[in-house]
Amino acid sequence: MNLMAMLKILLINSLVIFFGAYLLDGVSVKNYLTALGVAILLGLINVFIKPLIVILTLPLTILTLGLFIWVINAWMLMLIDKLVDGLTIRNFWWALFFALFISLLNGVLLRLF
Repeated sequence: MNLMAMLKILLINSLVIFFGAYLLDGVSVKNYLTALGVAILLGLINVFIKPLIVILTLPLTILTLGLFIWVINAWMLMLIDKLVDGLTIRNFWWALFFALFISLLNGVLLRLF
């Protein structure tokens, strides 16, 4: 993957995070730069930490036909909430909705652009 493709994904992800925080009452992002930082941190966590957690929870993921991945995504967002001052997620359910929103909208936008 080249640098331009990575920047495109990062910008789309940060826009989705910023827009999602605007739409969902239980999620708030201070400004766009905070959303960009959240997108960078989310990318790093998805590369380094998430694969280990997915392997450890593989039986549960298989049992739920892959739906447990959204729970893992919500946990990753809650971890980022603890690390970034400008991001606030009210509770686990809002993190789950936010993870679902990010997954769906990123999938659509990355196919379009």
